[in-house]
Amino acid sequence: MGNPILFIILAAIAVAAALGMLLSRNAVHSALFLVLNFVTIAIFYIVLNAPFLAMVQVTVYAGAIVVLFLFVIMLLGAERLRGVGDVQGSEQWQRILSIVLAVALLGVFVYMLFTGNLGSGGEIPLIDSSPQALGLILFERYILPFELTGVLLLAAIIGVVVLGRSKKGSENA
Repeated sequence: MGNPILFIILAAIAVAAALGMLLSRNAVHSALFLVLNFVTIAIFYIVLNAPFLAMVQVTVYAGAIVVLFLFVIMLLGAERLRGVGDVQGSEQWQRILSIVLAVALLGVFVYMLFTGNLGSGGEIPLIDSSPQALGLILFERYILPFELTGVLLLAAIIGVVVLGRSKKGSENA
């Protein structure tokens, strides 16, 4: 990847932004931490010599998706989130499961780091990351997941409008 110090700094920023997103009690702050995480990933793409993917990362994810998140947050009026310390009895299993999975993931990471099984170490084939090649792959091989993602986003927007309308309707009654 080039400079390992740059990688460590970017990885620390990405992990800190992800933790800030998860631990923030304010939903708007969580969305802004998510933007920071997406921008850090875009910088990873630039370092890996994939400027088109970096541009797509910033415009699609940090731009459009986060704007959609903020729209939903503002429409539902859910700026304040319930914190991690506010876990009730029915949600206690989620906390236990998340701790178990985090420890397992950390264990696998440490094992892979110390055993050196991080890949073959051989030649990596050069992948064409031009916009034309990505467009062909997206619309030839992955057309069904692409269309399903669009339908899923449309259903989410309709759900937000319905939830926002019923919430406002109950306040006026």
